[in-house]
Formats: sequence, structure tokens, C-alpha cells
Amino acid sequence: WFGWFGFNGGSALAINGIAVNAFVVTNASAAAAMLSWVIVESVHQGKPTVMGALTGAVVGLAAITPGAGYVNVMCAMIIGFIASPLSYFFVSHVKFKLGYDDALDAFGCHGVGCIWGVLATGLFASKAVNPQGADGLFFGNPAQLGIQAIGVVVTIAFSGVLTFIILKGISLVIKLREKSSVEDDGMDITQHGETAYPDMSAD
Repeated sequence: WFGWFGFNGGSALAINGIAVNAFVVTNASAAAAMLSWVIVESVHQGKPTVMGALTGAVVGLAAITPGAGYVNVMCAMIIGFIASPLSYFFVSHVKFKLGYDDALDAFGCHGVGCIWGVLATGLFASKAVNPQGADGLFFGNPAQLGIQAIGVVVTIAFSGVLTFIILKGISLVIKLREKSSVEDDGMDITQHGETAYPDMSAD
């Protein structure tokens, strides 16, 4: 969370109002997303978890990054608050429905959060925040949402094709995945002969 202040705020490459805005909206989105994840998790599972709250914060940070220099605080809170339910749905339902392998939920959290954030920038961007930017749909410029959507599609296509090529190249040298039996035994033991988290309890 703290590091993200430098990531988003520092993107202005100056100490100015846009940098301050990016700093503030980063915090607002993360807090709103943390809250909404806790609410969704409580409704879905009957209780919130610390891991869920932290995951929600990361989702909010990812979601606000595209628009940190272009949206106001209230819009940032809306972006963050909506981001967590979207990511939660992908993490808890879509991943299992489609069967894709995402042990750390990188796509469900960072991917879905950022896709929403890019599209949300097309909704909430305001020249009142950044005169060098553009207004979004809710500020009278519906074309910006289309521009953001094109950006999402192009990025997914570019990343997908390049990732496929890179993985194919790596697969010519080493296996991309071990057998299930090896994974069940634990990769730390089978690959390195040691346990990552040995029993720390006292006898």
C-alpha cells in the first residue's frame, strides 16, 4: 500500500497537484476496495478474513492505477468499491468454472482489477483533475470509454500473444509444469530437498 503511493504519485514526475491527487485517490480506492471485499466475503462466507481484507486492498490499488492522475477522490472510492466484488467473483467462481490455473489469483485480482480500472477511467476521468487529460463518459465525453476499451483489448491481445511465444520458447528448454504427484509432494521437497515452512513448534 505504502509503495503504491510512490508508484502512482511518482508517475506525475513532479511535485504538483496531480501527484497529490494520485496519492490521495490511491489511498481512497484501496480503503474502499478493502471495505467492499470484507462485505462481500462476509455475505458469501459468513465472516470476513484478514487475507480477504488485504486482497481487497490490493485489488483497489490495481484498479485505481490507470486513472490515478485523472479521477477525483469520490470517483476513486467508487472505482475501488466496485473492483472488489468483480475480482471476488472471478476468484471464487469464474476460475473454478473455467478451470484456469492461477494459484495466486493474479488474473482475478490484478488483471480484473486493472481492466475495470482502465474502463472506469473512461467513465470518471475529468479535466478538472488533470487539464492535460480528457473527460470521461460521466463528464460529457462518451468517446473516452471507447478509447479505454480499445486499450484493454489491444493490451490483452499483445500480452497474450507475447506470453504464448515466451512460454513456447521456455518449454523447449525446460518443463513448464511438473507432474501432479510431484506437486502434491511439494515442490520445495522434490526440487530443493528442503521444506519451505518447517515445523516451528517447540517440543
